[in-house]
Amino acid sequence: MRPLERFVERLIFASRWLQAPLYIGLILVMALLVGKFFQELLHLSTDLWGMNESRMVLAVLGLVDMVMVANLIVMVVISGYENFVSRLDLDGVKDRLSWFGKLDAGSLKIKLASSIVAISSIHLLKAFLDAGDIPTEKLVMLVVIHMAFIVSALMLAYLDRMVGAKHAAEEK
Repeated sequence: MRPLERFVERLIFASRWLQAPLYIGLILVMALLVGKFFQELLHLSTDLWGMNESRMVLAVLGLVDMVMVANLIVMVVISGYENFVSRLDLDGVKDRLSWFGKLDAGSLKIKLASSIVAISSIHLLKAFLDAGDIPTEKLVMLVVIHMAFIVSALMLAYLDRMVGAKHAAEEK
């Protein structure tokens, strides 16, 4: 192999490490999200007795929404790093996640799409609970956007299944 070609190939391969700061940035975003979660929890606990049931449910759904976003960040950071940067050496760790090391790029896309649908569902439910204060056109648009997320997730799952079937057929 020519030296220039070898250098370019190694540079291209090493470029995957440029993603590592992005994953660290997502971890920092999650730390900010944790701070916001506890701020909202404190707000809920101080205003709880003055809230009606609908407002309380909306506040709790907001907390659930933040937890789901945090779950999404964890999935992206761990599986993205492992799939695109470097394997995580966690042989001695006892509390490994059940999906650890099993999410390829296709599976990660499907899990992300499913998480986005779940987060969108929470936002839609919050909007429906607060429907009296939201214009009908906005509610309709939220439903349309939510349906777009659902269709996208289904299409990703279908395409992943098609690709998996194609690879299985090629291996035979």
